[in-house]
This record gives sequence, structure tokens and C-alpha cells, in this order.
Amino acid sequence: MSDVVAIVVTYHPNLVALKTLLDATLAQINCAVVIDNGSDIAVAQWLNENYPAVTCISLPENFGIAAAQNKGLDWAIKHGANYALLFDQDSVPAPAMTQHLVRVFREESSKGIRIAAVGPKYDDVRHPNASPFVAVEGVRIVRRNCDDDNGVVPVDFVIASGSLIPLAALRHVGMMNENLFIDYVDVEWGLRARKKGYFSFGVCAAHMMHTLGDDPVYFLGRRFTLHSPLRHYYLFRNAIWLYVYSSLPARWKIADGLRLIVKFVLYCMLGRPRFAHFKMMSLGLFHGLIGRLGRIK
Repeated sequence: MSDVVAIVVTYHPNLVALKTLLDATLAQINCAVVIDNGSDIAVAQWLNENYPAVTCISLPENFGIAAAQNKGLDWAIKHGANYALLFDQDSVPAPAMTQHLVRVFREESSKGIRIAAVGPKYDDVRHPNASPFVAVEGVRIVRRNCDDDNGVVPVDFVIASGSLIPLAALRHVGMMNENLFIDYVDVEWGLRARKKGYFSFGVCAAHMMHTLGDDPVYFLGRRFTLHSPLRHYYLFRNAIWLYVYSSLPARWKIADGLRLIVKFVLYCMLGRPRFAHFKMMSLGLFHGLIGRLGRIK
């Protein structure tokens, strides 16, 4: 698929896992670019030795997921691609994932629908069931599961990794918000696109393995994904900033805000060490309120 460019963002990657991702991706498309976010290992040299056809853009430090994605998107546009396929380093596409995404994009576009992104179902080997797609209904964020493997699920956004984005949409929607650094980048972009009349879809036939967060914890029979205290800082900071300063839909802000309250309580209870999680989440809330974004120093 010569009109699709895979954009892989790395940060101190496990090279065995990166090889698995690249092998699975290059079996489906011809072109990939790796954006390395200031890793302390020689990713460019490793790629040159093992994947000489893969372009590597090495950033001097960690500029965040959004900035790295934008570097890759700029590269894809300059090289004449029609679509970008975004990947985190901890994802592996199933066979024919890309073909299913492109097929659904073309089918939905033929109906006159402007597409922001289409994304796959993703499985985490640590969890027994595939993660559902999500959408906002009223002031609730609801799970939307696939009725069958040929289904297409309308959603408000898809997670960045594994998503297929038509590069033409970027002219109207804009690029990823680099000030967010990490967390909520895909949510903000998807909701911004929806506000501009673009739609996103989950593709049930497209599958991907994806590791989300640290090892899960269980509470009252339910599974919760925890991150590090630093990631929780970005999560809470960016959420509050979007509630206060963005023009995203009020119904989403209410729905997500209710979930954020629950997350704060749960992460304080379940995170270890508890005070570290409480401290970083509280700092994130404060920085979000005063509009301090970017990488925390």
C-alpha cells in the first residue's frame, strides 16, 4: 500500500518489541518512518543496520508524543502520502489490519462522510477481552462493542496508535496539540475534528495488540489500568486544561470530568506509593487550572 506511511514514535524502546512491530507493519505497507524522542540508545543506528529502508528522524530530547507525531505527519505530507498510520512502540498490528482500515475509510467516504480517523480494536495480552470503542452519549462515556467482525462503530475519537488518518483532513482540522505533550492528544484531536464536521469510526475487522499502561489492578471485581505518577500528572493536567480552556463540547467535558473524579479516588487508593500519585495528580490539577502546559520541568 504505497500511499500509506506508518509513523512509529519511540522513546527508549525495547528493540525486540520494535522489531516485531516493524516486521508486522512492513508486511502490510511499503513505507515507514520512525520518530525517536531522544532515546538513550542508538535507535537510528539500529534501524540503519536492520531496516535500511526505514527513515529515522532522531529528536535531540523528548518533545512529547504530539510533537513526534507532527514530525512524522509533516514527513508523510512532503513525501506525497495519502494516509498516515500512527503507532506507539508497544503496538503490533494483526495481519491485514491496514487493509481493513483503508477499506472502511473508502466505503464511508463514498457515502459523502468526511473522515477524521479510523482505528482498530485492540487487545492487551494481560486482559481477557478486547478493549471496546467509546463514545459520548448525553453526559456519559459509553462503551461500544462490535456486534460482528464486519461491523463499523461510530465513535467520537480513536486511540492514536493504530489509527489511519487521511492527511488531507489535517488541512482543515490542524495538527496534534504539542502543548499537551502526552495524554489526551488523540482525544483532543478527534473531538476537534468532530466539531469541524469530520467523523471517526472503529473498525471491528481490524485488530491490533497494544499494551496500555502498567500492570492492571483489580478492585471490586473490575480491572483498572494504572500509570506512573508522572503519567497521572499529564493525564489530570491535560484533562483540566481541556475542561477550562478548550472549546470542546460541554457534554464531553461533563462526562469526562465525572470519570476523572472517580479516577482520582481510585488512583489514590490503588497506586503505589499512594502519596506520589496524590502529589502528582494534585500538581496536574493545579497546572491545568492555571494553564501551564508543555513538558514538566
